[in-house]
Amino acid sequence: MKLEGKNGTTVVSMGGEYTPPKSWRTWLIGRPLATADEGEQTIRKIVGLAVFASDALSSTAYATQEILVILAFVGTAAFGYAFPISLAIVALLAILTLSYVQTIHAYPGGGGAYIVARDNLGELPAQVAAAALLTDYVLTVAVSISSGVAQITSAWPALYDSRIWIAVGLVLVVMTVNLRGVKESGTVFALPTYFFLALMFLTVAVGLVRMVAGSLGVVTDPPHMERLHEAQAVTLFLVLRAFASGTTALTGVEAISNGITAFREPRSRNAAVTLTWMSAILGPLFLAITLLSVRIGAVPSEAETVISQLARTALGGRNVLYLGVVGATMLILIMAANTSFAGFPRLSALAAADGFLPRQLTYRGSRLVYSRGIAVLAGVACLLIILFRASVTSLIPLYAIGVFLSFTLSQAGMARRWWKMGHLKEGQEVKERGSTLRYEAGWRQKMVINGFGAFLTAVVALVFGVTKFADGAWVVILLIPALVYGFSRIHRHYRNIAADLSLEKHLTEPPASVRHRVILPVSGVHQGTLKALRYARALSNDVTAVHVSLDAAEAERVREKWEMWGEGVRLVILESPYRLLLEPLLEYIERVTSHGQTGELVTIVVPQFVPKHAWHNALHTQAAFMLRQALLSKPGITVTDVPYQVR
Repeated sequence: MKLEGKNGTTVVSMGGEYTPPKSWRTWLIGRPLATADEGEQTIRKIVGLAVFASDALSSTAYATQEILVILAFVGTAAFGYAFPISLAIVALLAILTLSYVQTIHAYPGGGGAYIVARDNLGELPAQVAAAALLTDYVLTVAVSISSGVAQITSAWPALYDSRIWIAVGLVLVVMTVNLRGVKESGTVFALPTYFFLALMFLTVAVGLVRMVAGSLGVVTDPPHMERLHEAQAVTLFLVLRAFASGTTALTGVEAISNGITAFREPRSRNAAVTLTWMSAILGPLFLAITLLSVRIGAVPSEAETVISQLARTALGGRNVLYLGVVGATMLILIMAANTSFAGFPRLSALAAADGFLPRQLTYRGSRLVYSRGIAVLAGVACLLIILFRASVTSLIPLYAIGVFLSFTLSQAGMARRWWKMGHLKEGQEVKERGSTLRYEAGWRQKMVINGFGAFLTAVVALVFGVTKFADGAWVVILLIPALVYGFSRIHRHYRNIAADLSLEKHLTEPPASVRHRVILPVSGVHQGTLKALRYARALSNDVTAVHVSLDAAEAERVREKWEMWGEGVRLVILESPYRLLLEPLLEYIERVTSHGQTGELVTIVVPQFVPKHAWHNALHTQAAFMLRQALLSKPGITVTDVPYQVR
């Protein structure tokens, strides 16, 4: 389609006919999808629960154990506090759910805490929210995969020494599935999620019935209880530590608000319903597991998980049902990493679009997912697993601070949003980057809900930071400010580039006449040199060939050939007594440019061999590449490659 633009400019719009060919990537991640197929990649609520809620649901497999790990400082007598602590955590879950349902309806474009903080609290809180959430997403992958591997080694202890590489392999598998797209990964992960829920509800149902009947009993041959420290009595500080560890059950609650755009229309309603389903499942299941674990005398240990002890006690030993529970728990913990693989790339793309992360993270791959973000997440998570030797207990102190910090910023931002809406006149609209503000009659009640949620999550974040500081939480407390500093430097870089490239103060009238000088470095006279010479002469009549002489005899041969084939272009031979190649040439170019006229153009035409096979490059000096890299930072100089394909 041809359009007539301003100032007589012709603009032609053409449809792309190129279709990506089949390759090994097609076999691995599927055929490329066109942008027009994006609407078909949205998911239903039933699949959305598996994609975005698997992290929260899977936390029931280790949250109770982490509470017991802390209470074990005093001994098993303190385990009676586990259930009241779980009740407090579920109450906090209810408040968070109500708050995030409001967030979902207010910001149907997704983005969660980052967008809410950006629009209502400012740039710095938005960067803090992004740093906190990105850190939490990485830790979610490391913790959930490590916990899944712990379930495997509980059933098959012989695999314990290989747990690190099993965990790394599983991260790569989940990464590959996610590279195939949100819809396909959701379909793959839905069955294991519902299989886990069915078997866990069966286990707790059998356990509760047997507990009421008085036939439940206690764990037989329990593992040795690992006591990280010794304590004399139950104190408020100890209870707060146990509460902070147990709040890992709430991680993942925010994931649905970050991924609203993945749902089918009506997106906000479907996302809100899915969040409600998740909380209605998570709360009762977590309470039942904690109650039964304490009743049977389960002990926290990395040798055998609490879930494994509960399953074999409630189901009557290591039978088929027990193996099913352990297998399903292992699968759901691995699937929990999928929540991060759905959220991390979307959040990093939003931050990158605002200039706080590399722009490459905004590009979507062949399957309409942010493939670069997926790869980055997998790489960092694998590094953490290796560093912490796939130990859940070692990773947990790093966990949850980020998510509760993002909870706090999100709820505080929503409270401010309701306050702003309450001060608008009826019928008045204010458009912000992430949403449109309109007056709502019930703004006070909603502001109170979000404000109370912000207060509670801030208290939990503070408790977690203080109680877990010595155990490793200091790493995250230092990491988040470091990430925010990195975001600000990246943002400054993009802002400076935008200012340098701006056309606002650009002179539209070019100088009347501009001298264009072309310098052609030559190492020898051959067909590639002559091709570059013809190109150089097409650019300008002012062409100078330059040869750096490392050997007098070779320089003489170049001079003789140039006199025959150089088409009358002048040749400068630079003597290099110290056998340096680049330095004399760069000094000559510097001398030429320093004595040039104002507005003079200088182009360096660099002949470059392109061998038939890539490995052949190792057989050549790569002088063209080194020269190009050295000249790219020189102002006022244009570097042009002239490739010569060698067969």
